[in-house]
Amino acid sequence: MLRWILESFKMLGTEELSYKIKKYERLAEVADLRVSILTLAAGDEVPWHRHSHVKDQFVCLEGPMQVDTRLPDEIKILEPGNTFEVPSGRPHRVTGVDDGPCRFLIIQGVGNYDFISCE
Repeated sequence: MLRWILESFKMLGTEELSYKIKKYERLAEVADLRVSILTLAAGDEVPWHRHSHVKDQFVCLEGPMQVDTRLPDEIKILEPGNTFEVPSGRPHRVTGVDDGPCRFLIIQGVGNYDFISCE
């Protein structure tokens, strides 16, 4: 089912990120909701940040991947098919396990998107 959904979306293009990763693909965007696929090469990361209004729903496509969170501190390892949600306001970062590569779908909403660095 997930494969069909991903193949049905027309790519909306890429956008400039404040950090470097292998690939960023926007699948869909409407007011208050974004769906994207991020591909991290070995050593890449989505650095520590939080969002004021949106929650992040992660779906691991290729991995394993790691989501680190603060408040409280937690490390969540996701294998392909696993999901994890980070509520708005909670600092988090994403890497591949042991700095390896990973690929994941991320659904961000509902609300205005922002990226607040927590370095």
